[in-house]
Amino acid sequence: MSLVRLNIKGISYSQTQNGAYALILNEVDGDRKLPIVIGAFEAQSIAIALEKEIRPPRPLTHDLFKNFADRFDIVVKQVIIHKLVDGVFYSSLICERDKIEEIIDARTSDAIALALRFKAPIFTYKNILDKAGIYLKVNPKKESEDQDSILVDDMVVEELEASIQESYSDKSLKELHKLLDEAVNNEDYEKAAKIRDEISKR
Repeated sequence: MSLVRLNIKGISYSQTQNGAYALILNEVDGDRKLPIVIGAFEAQSIAIALEKEIRPPRPLTHDLFKNFADRFDIVVKQVIIHKLVDGVFYSSLICERDKIEEIIDARTSDAIALALRFKAPIFTYKNILDKAGIYLKVNPKKESEDQDSILVDDMVVEELEASIQESYSDKSLKELHKLLDEAVNNEDYEKAAKIRDEISKR
């Protein structure tokens, strides 16, 4: 399967999911966007890494991981978003120490926060982008003006949220409750929040 490189387009606050944010990734050699729902802490950590000038007085969790890895000569070479199940993305950190490569499972939001700190490229597989990638109708003039902004405008947010919510719209309430229990048992709180919001809408 061929890999597609992604860049971070921006972060938007979710109007429908309390305390959640949408992270928008953009394919480097194309126009598709990959929206991923992330928590507030991860959104803050990614925003701080993007904003270069902001330096927290004490290291955040992802900064601590970076400091720890630097101390023990561990380098994150790349991040691969390798799986999409029921609207949840799964990622791997490709790490290297003493020329030995290791693959570590990670939540996508954490993996991207770390990729920024290690200046590591982010990839996904073409079939995942084919399945979850969307085209956004963005005004090109506005896009060039907002090149340095990490926040995405409301029109984009609405389109993203419509695409994110679609993944559960075809499930029955019984299926949703079962998925919610599984997500909580697996401590996958991002997925649990999305399912809870879909149940509340019904």
